[in-house]
Amino acid sequence: MLKQKMIRSFLLVLAASLVFTSMGQASTSNLKGTVDIDGSSTVYPITEAVAEEFGKLHKDVRVPVGVSGTGGGFKRFCNGETAISNASRPISATEKKLCRDKGVSYIELTVAYDGLSVIVNPKNTWVNTLTVAQLNMIFKPDSTVKTWKDVDSSWPAREIKIYSPGADSGTFDYFTEAVNKKAKASRNDKQVTFSEDDNVLVSGIANDADAIGYFGFAYFEENADKLKLVPIDGGKGAVTPTPKTIANNSYAPLSRPLFIYVSRKELKRPEVMAFTRFYLQNAGKLSNEVGYVALSKNWYNSQLRRVR
Repeated sequence: MLKQKMIRSFLLVLAASLVFTSMGQASTSNLKGTVDIDGSSTVYPITEAVAEEFGKLHKDVRVPVGVSGTGGGFKRFCNGETAISNASRPISATEKKLCRDKGVSYIELTVAYDGLSVIVNPKNTWVNTLTVAQLNMIFKPDSTVKTWKDVDSSWPAREIKIYSPGADSGTFDYFTEAVNKKAKASRNDKQVTFSEDDNVLVSGIANDADAIGYFGFAYFEENADKLKLVPIDGGKGAVTPTPKTIANNSYAPLSRPLFIYVSRKELKRPEVMAFTRFYLQNAGKLSNEVGYVALSKNWYNSQLRRVR
């Protein structure tokens, strides 16, 4: 008799557990709405991967992710048009004021590290490393460099073709500040092709033997079979961007953090809160999968505690 009572008790507990689990699943599936995101094309691969995994659990929540560049994303974000803004640099003083004037309060969250990668065409056999000083010669606003020979007298007198992120890109801001000592200070002549779309830059470099350009490490990894990665000498010898050199900042000065900015007002919506928490819980794994470098678990956990 005692044994039968114990079995009945166990079955009751099991049934209650199944009901609870079912309720939890129903609650998850009851999330609905849209989480609008825009901004950095560099951060896009991480956010898109998070959105895809989130969508498997919350099929009634739409998460469209735009790629208007960090600056373009902040314009929309501060106007209250998006819930989350992807950014490959911190928000600027001007953008902070715009958000403040529009009444948009936000949380800044760091989601991964990136090594901004300098790329040439695989047919380029003469460039095996570049110094920051040589990058400055090529990209500075008053550059007189027209050919590769102008950079190094041992290189061929072939016209350099430059592929650069556009002015709304956080990658453009970061690179120009690191290399030219002033954000947005860059040459702008007929030898330069600008685009906010990193895939356009990839295609341009892959199809131009005399090309040079730069973008996030993930875009190189995704297209490594048709691009040539250039090690950069920041003063302590040439270093190739890898997950290890990016994480320990030996790939300097082109290692950088990546961010998302979340509207506090939008966080009050259950779908935005759920997505943001899911992002931080999965950013490490997904960042590594798409070619970036994860932060520590403690760092992600510390940021999770801020999202409430």
